[in-house]
Amino acid sequence: MSFLLQPWHMLLAVLCGMVNQRQQQIIQFQNAQIEALLKKFGRKRLLLNDDQRRLLAVKAHAIGRKALLELKTVVTPDTILRWHRELVARKFDSSDKRNPGRPRIRQVIVDAIVRFAKENPTWGYDRIQGALKNVGYHIADSTVANVLKAHGIEPAPDRQRTPAWSTFLKAHWDSIFATDFTTVEVWTRNGLVTFYVLAVMHLKTRRVHIAGITPSPNATWMKQACRNLTDCEDGFLKDAKHLIVDRDTSFIAMREFLEQNTDTEVVLLPPKSLNLNAYMERWFRSLKSECLSRIIFFGRRSLENAFGEYVKHYHRERNHQGLGNQLIEPTANVGVVVGRIECRERLGGMLKYYDRRAA
Repeated sequence: MSFLLQPWHMLLAVLCGMVNQRQQQIIQFQNAQIEALLKKFGRKRLLLNDDQRRLLAVKAHAIGRKALLELKTVVTPDTILRWHRELVARKFDSSDKRNPGRPRIRQVIVDAIVRFAKENPTWGYDRIQGALKNVGYHIADSTVANVLKAHGIEPAPDRQRTPAWSTFLKAHWDSIFATDFTTVEVWTRNGLVTFYVLAVMHLKTRRVHIAGITPSPNATWMKQACRNLTDCEDGFLKDAKHLIVDRDTSFIAMREFLEQNTDTEVVLLPPKSLNLNAYMERWFRSLKSECLSRIIFFGRRSLENAFGEYVKHYHRERNHQGLGNQLIEPTANVGVVVGRIECRERLGGMLKYYDRRAA
C-alpha cells in the first residue's frame, strides 16, 4: 500500500511547490508595485478614510503580524494591527449610550447673568440670582458665581470700586463735556507753522465749539479760553458739570482755572488710555478726513475760515449715526418732499449738502 502512495505524494509535492512559487511571484510583483508607489509619493504619509482603514485592518488581522513583516505595505504592520484593535474596542464602546452628566446652563441664562452684573455693579451673586428668578430662571447662586468668573467679571465689592466708563458717561450724559487739541500745519510768512486748535464737545448732543486757535497754547492763552468758555451768558461750558481732559501739560492751566473759579469737575483721563475720549477723537478724525487733509492752508485766516465752515456743516448739514442718523440742528425744510432737490456747497464744493428749495 505504501508503495502505491509514493507517486501520489510526489505529484502532490510538485503541485504544492508550483503553487508556492506562483504565490511568491505574485507577492514579489505586489511588493514591487507598492515600492514604486512609495517612491513616487516620496514616502509621504498616506491619508486613508475610515472605510479604507477598516478593510486593511480586517485583512491584516487574518494574515497575522509575522506574515505582514514579509510584505511591503503602505503603512507599517503595527499601524494596521492598531487599527484592528481600535475597531474591536469601538464594538464594545457604549459611551454614546451613557446618560449625560449635569446639563450645561443655557446660553440665554448666561447672557442674562452677564448683563445684570455689568449693568448693576453693586449686585452680588444672591441679588443676581433673585433677579433671574423674577424673569423665570431658577438657578443657584454658585452658578452665578461660576458664570461671572468664566467671563472675567469680579465680585460685587470689586466691581463697585471700578465702575465702567460707559456707566459714568450715561449717569452724567446731560452735563458732560470733553475737550482736546488737534494740530494743523499752516504756511505763513515765517514758513510752516504748527497751529493748535482747541475744541470742546457736548457729548449728548454732539455739538462742538472751537475754543481757540493759536501757535502757542501757553498758560495765559488757556486761561483766557477758559474765561470765554465759562462766561455766564454765552459760554459753551456754562452748564457743564463734568469736563473730560487728558493729561497733556497744556491743560494744566485749564484744570487749575476750572477748579478755582467754577463748579465744573475735571475728569482726568487715566495714563495711556486709548478710547476714553473716543467722541472727541472721532470728531477730529471726521474733521481731518473730510476737510483738513484736503486743503493747504496759507495764513491763519484761511484756517479759521475752514474751521468755521466745517463746524456749520457739522451741525446743520451732516447726518450723525450716533444720533440715529439725524442732524444736530435741522432746518425748517428738512424732510420736505415738495420742491426741487438742490446741492449746497461749502469750501468750494468740498462739503456738500442736499435739500429742497423752499416754496
